[in-house]
Amino acid sequence: MYSVNVPVPGRVRQLANRLHPDLIGFETVREDHSCLLKRLGEADHVAQLQHRAHRALEDTPAVEAAITGIDYFEDPPLGSAPVVYLAVDSPGLEDVHATLTEAFDPVDGLEGGDYVPHVTLARGGDLATARRLADREIDPVRWTVSELEFWDGTNKLPVSRVSLPS
Repeated sequence: MYSVNVPVPGRVRQLANRLHPDLIGFETVREDHSCLLKRLGEADHVAQLQHRAHRALEDTPAVEAAITGIDYFEDPPLGSAPVVYLAVDSPGLEDVHATLTEAFDPVDGLEGGDYVPHVTLARGGDLATARRLADREIDPVRWTVSELEFWDGTNKLPVSRVSLPS
């Protein structure tokens, strides 16, 4: 599965690392952190898929984003529940997501109007623990998203980057 992801700054990774001890009881705790912007699907010709994504993102400006808190999906459409995440507030990223859903079909229940920008921390744990984590106050982390990653989910590697002009 290929996707377009938002790389997060080191301050977001540091926040996730500070929360790590509170996530130990979950089935899966993410070690790598980014914000999934749009799933693109599978491809026989990766270069064509990548080219379509780059074309859709032409003239897309840099956008502001902020981690504003901890939240959770109690009943996600895919995978184990709950999903604990860092909430990302960014109307600009939501606009970029909408642009990509015009070029690539949205995944029902996850994208389009259902899209929630976030950085997954853990999944498959205790709901009471997810609620406690969501009640924690955190200092917001703000940054400018000046590039996006074209991501190969099978090999868990970035394939290329797309710069967003300031």
